[in-house]
Amino acid sequence: MAAPDENSPDTSTAPVPRPPSVDRLARAIADVNLPHPLLVDAARTAVASGDPETAEQRARDIAAEQARSLLTGVVNATGVLLHTNMGRSPWTDLPEDASDRYSSLELDLDSGERGSRQDRAPRLLARVCGAEAAMVVNNCAAAVLLTLSALAHGKGVVVSRGELVEIGGGFRIPEVMAQSGAHLIEVGTTNRTRLADFETAVQGGDIALALSVHRSNYRITGFTESVAASAMTGLGVPVVADIGSGLVDSACPWLTDGPPPWLEGEPAVRQTLEAGVDLVTFSGDKLLGGPQAGIIAGRADLVAQCAAHPLARALRPGSLIMGSLQQLALAYLARDGLTIPFWRMATVPVDELRQRASAISPDHAADTIAVPGGGTLPGVEIPSAGLVVQGDHVTELRTGTPPVIARVHDGSTVIDLRTVHPDDDDVIRTAVDRLT
Repeated sequence: MAAPDENSPDTSTAPVPRPPSVDRLARAIADVNLPHPLLVDAARTAVASGDPETAEQRARDIAAEQARSLLTGVVNATGVLLHTNMGRSPWTDLPEDASDRYSSLELDLDSGERGSRQDRAPRLLARVCGAEAAMVVNNCAAAVLLTLSALAHGKGVVVSRGELVEIGGGFRIPEVMAQSGAHLIEVGTTNRTRLADFETAVQGGDIALALSVHRSNYRITGFTESVAASAMTGLGVPVVADIGSGLVDSACPWLTDGPPPWLEGEPAVRQTLEAGVDLVTFSGDKLLGGPQAGIIAGRADLVAQCAAHPLARALRPGSLIMGSLQQLALAYLARDGLTIPFWRMATVPVDELRQRASAISPDHAADTIAVPGGGTLPGVEIPSAGLVVQGDHVTELRTGTPPVIARVHDGSTVIDLRTVHPDDDDVIRTAVDRLT
């Protein structure tokens, strides 16, 4: 066995570096904008994971990654107006006096007694829709679930096979119906359903409702036939139309120039009810342009049955949603579409978008195509304009501050200004300058 080299260091007795203090590490990264307990968590993870000499940088990286993972504002430059991953419609307004005060959510100010949260915003929404009554729940899936549970538990609900839809997140009409306790009665075929199919089902069983489901996120073309909700009104049972997207009036009286061409054929709540349909369910955060919510509107007696069902309490929204919907309904009643961010963005003239794009970066200005998104108006394209930068830069844009969410088309990065607020044009300018 060779003798040890007397010139080599004796590593057997070299001191092992002591782990740094967790508290000291947490204080050293205090400039990361997180509460101290989360900085402590980051420091502990860093200390436990490796070399003490690099622990501070690892702790800082861990904390920064956690801060970045929190809910934050982003610049939607995808051209998708109702982008589900970014909260769909960009509605954030609340009553002006609500910021630091309690809410009269369930307080009757005249009597001083307990009131109902379904008395204010829902009443205004009913007025907007031309409905006898309305109520609000957490989302459109909840609206369908509550309606079926309250009006058809233990009984049959007749639906066309071509309308047994699934939307994002795995929401399927048959599964929701099973949870409600109603019995699904399928009629027709995938591509062709006739009114006679509904009539036969109603005559042959214990049917509580006829359900019409708008195919808002896909289309069936070719050898097809379907039954409009308005055609079902003579079946002898209440008709419920789940129109999903939430266009409240096909005339769009809140827009100076009336409805944009790309809305053609989209069912609207007011006209559906006027055609004799008993209840309509729809989303608050799609074409209505508000926060996530589900609205049930129509006959007062049927809405009252839904409101009295035990599920109504489990599915009810809080004061922030009700306050937002109240402001939104007031904007509709004032016919002031420009105060509704979705409609303001959706109807900006293309020439105005072109001017903004040229002002940001004339070398990259280009015409683009926007879409409604959010499972609404499949296949519809909206002329738009923005910036096109060669190459795929979406990751670089997404990881900036603030994050800019763009898309790639034909090997180039597309920044569509239809979904970008003009106040963020400077953000886009800085981001594009970094790319080029």
